[in-house]
Amino acid sequence: MKSKISLSLFLALTFLFVNQSSAQKGWIDLFNGKDLKDWNIKISKHNYNENYANTFRVKDGLMKVSYDGYGDFDQQYGHIFYKKPFSYYLLKITYRFVGEQAKGGEGWAFRNSGAMLHGQAPETMLKDQDFPISIEGQILGGDGTHIRPTSNVCTPGTQIVYEGKLFTPHCLDSKSKTYAGDQWVTAEFLVLGDSVIKHIIDKEVVLEYTKPQIGGGNVSNYDPKIKVDGKALTSGYISLQSESHPIEFKKVRLYNLEPYAKNKSKLAQVIAKVLSE
Repeated sequence: MKSKISLSLFLALTFLFVNQSSAQKGWIDLFNGKDLKDWNIKISKHNYNENYANTFRVKDGLMKVSYDGYGDFDQQYGHIFYKKPFSYYLLKITYRFVGEQAKGGEGWAFRNSGAMLHGQAPETMLKDQDFPISIEGQILGGDGTHIRPTSNVCTPGTQIVYEGKLFTPHCLDSKSKTYAGDQWVTAEFLVLGDSVIKHIIDKEVVLEYTKPQIGGGNVSNYDPKIKVDGKALTSGYISLQSESHPIEFKKVRLYNLEPYAKNKSKLAQVIAKVLSE
């Protein structure tokens, strides 16, 4: 009887391990539609994991970024970080802007948010730091008048190489169309270590750049020990922004490409497959 129980336990643990390993090699729902237990929060002017004014919340299966508890936004930029870092992956987020911008929000932050890629660990951010050192996949909503492409790139404390040259300005527009109103939009970000990052909208690559690295400005009140200029960004944390305009996220999914990183042929095959889904 004892040997049978041991064998059953062994088989159960093996099955669990194989299932978990397989899941980690494929799509992972970073947001489970129920709660924020896999996420950590850092809002400027507040302590780590203080969800000031219930900024980040879950309702009706959506991750909502809201400001109904704010008197004035007062540059309290926030980010909600998934619990673990990644290196090679395809990130897919479905979002929509809703409602009115919070009182005191900057003009440029109207219908403005972002998916921060290769970010520093949230616990290393100082209390008054505004943005994590990271590569921002900037997402914008139309204002009904101007051209406002989405899936742009901005560089808080970082730099990129674009068309073979080091790009030092803060932001670079993609070639996507403008998405106005409260419509749902799906943005994908293909991140392959420090080799290449591609922004994809409606199955089209709208922006591509290489060699993400720490450097430049556009980040304040950081720990100097974290900002090692010139250091290649090969991996990091993913976070979503609160920049003063309400936004909702319906899906936040990631396909882990790390198992194929050393096999370029297999990697290309898997990327082609998942992009077609």
